[in-house]
Amino acid sequence: MILVGTSGWQYDHWRDVLYRDVPRRLWLERYAESFTTVENNNAFYRLPPRETFESWRDRTPGGFVMAVKASRFLTHIKRLKDPEEPVHRLLTAAEGLGAKLGPVLLQLPPTLRADPGRLAECLRHFPPHIRVAVEPRHASWWNGETRDILTAHNATLCWADVLGRPTGPLWRTADRGYLRFHQGRATPWPSYGEQSLRSWLHRLTETWPIGDIYVYFNNDPNAAALHNATRFAHLAEAEGHHVTPTPSLDLLSGTRQKRQPA
Repeated sequence: MILVGTSGWQYDHWRDVLYRDVPRRLWLERYAESFTTVENNNAFYRLPPRETFESWRDRTPGGFVMAVKASRFLTHIKRLKDPEEPVHRLLTAAEGLGAKLGPVLLQLPPTLRADPGRLAECLRHFPPHIRVAVEPRHASWWNGETRDILTAHNATLCWADVLGRPTGPLWRTADRGYLRFHQGRATPWPSYGEQSLRSWLHRLTETWPIGDIYVYFNNDPNAAALHNATRFAHLAEAEGHHVTPTPSLDLLSGTRQKRQPA
């Protein structure tokens, strides 16, 4: 299954695209009427209490999946050092989502050079039922030791795109995929063109012909993420892949209608 969503849902510039006539307090409910998954970036900046995660669980329909970006306290302040308490704190809160908890994303700071020992120690503190994705952002991580550690812990190397190009190697290190679209080259900025979307679709499905693939669009300005996520899902469905529901293009242009998976 390809799960397609966006990185976050609380964007004022989506008000006239996805949230027409909807009060801000109901934006999550509206989002969850249109998408089946979201990547929660809020937890990175300030980890909410467990009660907030429980509220998100209760406000979304059955089958909804929320990936959670790990707190920057773990990744950017501690820089993966002494991970036991930060990981415990993160999971104590995030597991308030219950069955709706998706992968936990560890986005590493761009200044953090490779430290395989720290990475391995951090991953050891995540229980096996927690799906972890790791997004390194320093070139020193691209080595066999990093790949082996991720594989040993069934942790996904998060693939990422900036301006239509991969930011790192396209390793398969786990039984699931995870891709983040940060910024495309098309117009209006920062959109992705169809050729780029189709190329990524083929890379993903050739690497994971079975298993779940999580795809999140982080190019939120100008509602590019909404349009690109929907277009990506349509392309995947047209090629016979199982894809989670996304809005129809009519909804994004003003007519409420939801694309249902085939």
